[in-house]
Amino acid sequence: MLYLVASCIALLFGPLFYRYFSSGSGLQKGLDGFIFVSLGGLVLIHILPELLEHGGIITLLFVVFGLWGPTASERLFHRYSEITHNVTLTLGIAGLLLHTITDGGAMVLAQQEGNSILLALGVIMHRLPVGLAIWWLLKPQVGTQWASVVLAAMMVLTGVGYFAGEQLLQHLSIENTVYLQAFVTGSILHVVLHQPHGNQNDDRHGRYQYQAGIGSLLGVALLAVLLLVDTGGDAHSHHSHGSGQFLNWILTISPILILSYLIASLRFKAGLTPQNERLSSRWLQRLAGPEALIITLLLLGPWFAIYQAIGLLIIGALLSLGKVELTDPHENLPQSSWRFGFAHLVDRSAPWIALSLILANLIGHPSVHLEHPALQVFLLLVVFLPMRFCNLGAAVLALSLAYSGWHNVAVAFALIAAPVLSISQLKLMSWTMRIALASVIALALLFANNYLVDWHQMLTLPDTVNVAAVIIVGLIFSACLLRLGPRKFLSRLMIQFNAHNHDHAHGHSHSHTHSHQHDDSQHTGHQHKEHKH
Repeated sequence: MLYLVASCIALLFGPLFYRYFSSGSGLQKGLDGFIFVSLGGLVLIHILPELLEHGGIITLLFVVFGLWGPTASERLFHRYSEITHNVTLTLGIAGLLLHTITDGGAMVLAQQEGNSILLALGVIMHRLPVGLAIWWLLKPQVGTQWASVVLAAMMVLTGVGYFAGEQLLQHLSIENTVYLQAFVTGSILHVVLHQPHGNQNDDRHGRYQYQAGIGSLLGVALLAVLLLVDTGGDAHSHHSHGSGQFLNWILTISPILILSYLIASLRFKAGLTPQNERLSSRWLQRLAGPEALIITLLLLGPWFAIYQAIGLLIIGALLSLGKVELTDPHENLPQSSWRFGFAHLVDRSAPWIALSLILANLIGHPSVHLEHPALQVFLLLVVFLPMRFCNLGAAVLALSLAYSGWHNVAVAFALIAAPVLSISQLKLMSWTMRIALASVIALALLFANNYLVDWHQMLTLPDTVNVAAVIIVGLIFSACLLRLGPRKFLSRLMIQFNAHNHDHAHGHSHSHTHSHQHDDSQHTGHQHKEHKH
């Protein structure tokens, strides 16, 4: 019973925090950063892997529909975009309400003999961002009364889950509602991403990015605590997916990331810079770094590193001979080699590294049955085209998929194709060059299928070194979040996010304003070019 009361009190912290943090523009940006990271991370790292475990790959289709369906509807039926957004918001809230029933059931399980108290603690802690998010989403649009009604309903439904018999819980179990929960999970992500009562225009000059960064770091800290609670502090779970596997990957790659950024600083000091006059040199740095080769060498083995180096060398030579320019080149390079490696390059690669880990945790899940390498490559192609992976992100994605048991062909595809296969880059090529590039990649994959040996990790470090490296990488990435803020951090992943801000004006006007303005804090002088490494 104590767990039930504590979970309800955790929800009530939402209105209290909101009242304080919404008192000024800077504090409100901090609140936005906290909810953006904590709720979004909770969905991607904790909820989605659990849904995948019960629903398989079809779950991802429902999530994508819930995420992008409202955006497509708003663009097709512009005059009804406010209605579409409100429906999406309602679905997201309904999904959170449904989830509270299972929370109540989880606390009952935690009280049973032999089960860990950490389960109940995890439920209680993840209610903090949920309660805050409810108030953040509803208070500005429907007022205090309705927001209070929803919070009260969440507490009542938690009690229903706590006191209900097994029969009711069985009907509302994940197995019976997995696709519904997947759809509303996508709806929640849509609402969080597009800032429903967004104050985007209140911060045109990025005055409050620092406060947004502070809020996002608090969100990351909460997620880290939840990860530790969820795993019981044991990250050594190589064969299971979810929070434990995610934490294990972070521990594995952190020391190598520090080494990669150090090598990037040294090659910048030696004169190998992204603004080199030679096109071939710029392509070499775009595709391999060469810091990305270090990750492959130490964590996938020498044969994968040799394969990646030769493959990228051939692709780079092909594009250089064809005089294909790079999309999104580096701009505003620092003078210091250390600032280049540990600030400039971090700003451009950190979003991709985070995305790669989350993607591998989802599509690499054992429940996503894609045993045939052709299906794995096709799924990766769908992921790569609307984006433009940096080489470090591609290497992290490849090793995460390898550790998840994916076929060598798919791992090889991520290594050599992710940095070059994107719609924005393909637009700069002629049809002849596109066919030539596709042929080279196809031959490389054929070679990987027939001759590339299995990977093996060359470097295994003590736990104390890995933990220390995680702390250092955490500090480096935290500085990146403070510089950019969470939304600009995300905007580096896809150009579509930069160009499409959702500003839903509610309540005071019969005309609906749907803003497509470029955020000046992200686009000074229409700079789409500095987004990616």
